[in-house]
Amino acid sequence: MTRNDSVKVLTVNKKAYHNYEILETIEAGIELKGSEVKSAKNGHINIRDSFAIIDNGEVFLLNSHIPPYQYSTYDRVDPYRRRKLLLHRREIDRLAGKLKTKGLTLVPLKVYVKNGKIKVELALVKGRKKYDKREIIREKEMKREMEREIKEYQKKNW
Repeated sequence: MTRNDSVKVLTVNKKAYHNYEILETIEAGIELKGSEVKSAKNGHINIRDSFAIIDNGEVFLLNSHIPPYQYSTYDRVDPYRRRKLLLHRREIDRLAGKLKTKGLTLVPLKVYVKNGKIKVELALVKGRKKYDKREIIREKEMKREMEREIKEYQKKNW
């Protein structure tokens, strides 16, 4: 066992859970500069509109925002730069094959620290239609209402 076996979630892409149907998830490392690591570990990272692409056999994260570390005196980088994701070759090849299917995209779901390393949970997703989103919201509301009624019924009968 290592000294840091815990997992600390830095950010979650809640929008992705709503807008996409998640087919498969995969854990990837992320290549960051020193000041980006400090900034990310402080929770200053935004993956809301970001996505991943495969370019020349490498996976890159685009549109993620990591602001410069507040106390950094050097190593200032562009907050929106392309960041390389670290995956095994066979995983990249498998994802590339699946991405050729129409309508599939790679989206980061969350960024977390695991064993002292910053990891990204990538998901192979398919976009939801507007009526699918409405249906999911309706189901959640119905479930919440049922739980509320059950709770009230149990209070009355105790």
